[in-house]
Amino acid sequence: MRVDLFDFELPQDLIAQRPVTPRDAARLLDVAPDGLHDRGVRDLPGLLRKGDLLVFNDTKVIPARLLGTRPAGGKVEVLLIRERTPDRWLAFARPTKRLKSGDALAFGKLGAHVAAKHEDGSIDITFDRSGAALRAAFEAEGAVPLPPYIRGGTADARDRADYQTLFARHDGSVAAPTAGLHFTPELMAALTDAGIATAGVTLHVGAGTFQPVRVDDTDAHVMHAEWGEVPQATADAIAGAERVVSVGTTSLRLLESVARTGPIRAWTGETDIFITPGFGFRAVDLLLTNFHLPRSTLFMLVSAFAGLERMKDAYAHAVQERYRFYSYGDCCLLRR
Repeated sequence: MRVDLFDFELPQDLIAQRPVTPRDAARLLDVAPDGLHDRGVRDLPGLLRKGDLLVFNDTKVIPARLLGTRPAGGKVEVLLIRERTPDRWLAFARPTKRLKSGDALAFGKLGAHVAAKHEDGSIDITFDRSGAALRAAFEAEGAVPLPPYIRGGTADARDRADYQTLFARHDGSVAAPTAGLHFTPELMAALTDAGIATAGVTLHVGAGTFQPVRVDDTDAHVMHAEWGEVPQATADAIAGAERVVSVGTTSLRLLESVARTGPIRAWTGETDIFITPGFGFRAVDLLLTNFHLPRSTLFMLVSAFAGLERMKDAYAHAVQERYRFYSYGDCCLLRR
């Protein structure tokens, strides 16, 4: 499909720079069969049914933005994408053109070198430590990898908590599964009281998911692979659920990746699934998701799920009613 079909106008002042407080005070646009309804996240228990299963992504964002220097001179900024081995990561770097294989890098007390350069502009970096010691160094030297539309990507101490969900358990993401940011202990208790069950999956979100689509046709776009896991307990819960409600596009992408070969089962591996209109959904019945960028793979995904014209109407309504957009913004509830 033509990428320009997924374009829309968005006033810059609607891009949220901070989340609302408390988190469940965010607005929710209910995209229902009978029209669009302005609601709040706290209305979610009443919008779902007893027997529904909410599936969250329990990945944890790591401090994946590293600012450093090259011993030969000059600064370098690195955004980690995905772990290759305990001491080696795939990453984006700026300025990439000045880097070559073998170049030494220093991020405070953390040393590294460029192990490889790739045609897509990414690099492999090997660090001078591995495993738990490397993760500790990321915590000490790294910063929260905010998207560039939030304060130019410059994070502060508050973002360490704001850009992490209530469900974060497993280190590995370089971007938050942002639909999960709306949940609080109070909202979880209300969902339980309403008879709505919950389960978790893990998809370590890579920066590639949020990279701009630089081609004119969706067939020419290449997605980066991301590592995920569906536990047996979650597969069992899905098998017994009335409806599966995915909290976020990351959970949906993982579930639909597994469902392509049959019923949801325990699964571990990598997925580079790219969902565009015409995709045959098999696992997810409802989707809670934030508002996404124009021409992005995520807006393509929600358009595949709920219909392109319906999503264009929903986004036009959200702009008119001044919903807050993107990672720290409001959300919408979609039916397949």
